[in-house]
Amino acid sequence: MEKESIMELRLYIAGQTPKSILALKNINKYCKEYLDGKYRIEIIDLLKNPQLAEGDQIFAIPTLVRKFPEPLRKIIGDLSNEEKVLVGLNIRRFN
Repeated sequence: MEKESIMELRLYIAGQTPKSILALKNINKYCKEYLDGKYRIEIIDLLKNPQLAEGDQIFAIPTLVRKFPEPLRKIIGDLSNEEKVLVGLNIRRFN
């Protein structure tokens, strides 16, 4: 599998809050359904590593950041709106 074909995602959470847990569950579901193993999700818990929020300019949590492919994209919230997430990540176009 080439690096170009792997979507790199970073999910910023703050502990095991209901929204953080739901965001992780949702992004895992969408990736399994639409990306067929061609993705990597890095989970960053800002309670453990608060300094990491600055690099991606995180102001709200949970926040999903698409690192690759560029351009960088961010989606804030629990990711429960599937259409918004897929369009935001440019995974699938909706008519």
